Amino acid sequence: MNWTDRRRRFRAILKGDRCYHPASVFDPLSARIAQDLGFEVGMFAGSTASLTVLGAPDLILITLAEFAEQAYRINRAFDLPLLVDADHGYGNALNVMRTVQELETAGVSALTIEDTILPRPYGPGGRDLTSIEEGVGRMRAALAARQDPELVIVGRTIAMGSTSTEDAIARAKAYAAEGVDAFFFVGIADRTQLEAAAAAIDIPIIMGGGASGLSDRDYLASKRVRVALQGHQPIMAAAQAVHDTLKALRDGVQPRDLKGVPSAEFMAKATRDADYKRWTKEFLGG
Repeated sequence: MNWTDRRRRFRAILKGDRCYHPASVFDPLSARIAQDLGFEVGMFAGSTASLTVLGAPDLILITLAEFAEQAYRINRAFDLPLLVDADHGYGNALNVMRTVQELETAGVSALTIEDTILPRPYGPGGRDLTSIEEGVGRMRAALAARQDPELVIVGRTIAMGSTSTEDAIARAKAYAAEGVDAFFFVGIADRTQLEAAAAAIDIPIIMGGGASGLSDRDYLASKRVRVALQGHQPIMAAAQAVHDTLKALRDGVQPRDLKGVPSAEFMAKATRDADYKRWTKEFLGG
């Protein structure tokens, strides 16, 4: 498949003057639904990958191969640019190169590489960060591994919420100087931090959601935020729906009386049933 057009569309978002909320997707069906609803970009996170593939919390237990395979399944099912969270690149700078190669082959449009020490090391303490120098090495390795120049490499740090604003800005400036296409700040808490970040670098900004006072997309766009996450509620809502449906059946509710079951028309659209019927008629004579 040709992934370059999607990457160009994502670059157009970064070069534009609007802020977009991505659709949090985790499998082919959720990706199709996001496209049908008119989203401009999809987001596949490490946390949702762990839930989908392993049914486990976000502890970096998933492997690169498992993550890349699920990203490919998503990309094959829809036509939106897909931004993915590649965590720390699954190891050191050489592992980062392998990560970029695998995810580029899987069709992603953009990927983030962060400077967190992952998985969590032995002993007390929280999520430690690499030195800036090691982080620079990861970014350089990611850029060197890229073969399609349209693939977007995004630097990422949690420093804004874990160390200090000054440390986060120092990291962002160092990674931007290496040539990353955008920067993802995790943990921005207020407008003061965002304005400091926007003043420090001149590349597009991606940020996580949840901070109070940072929901105005016009304001975010004015600070060069081009993508603002809102969280990953869809997969959690899906888990709750599965629980409620199975519990109702276990409790004796008849299938015809279940709540929240989609219509046949909804499922036909999400699964592209009309396409398959057309192909069946055209190629199988049925």
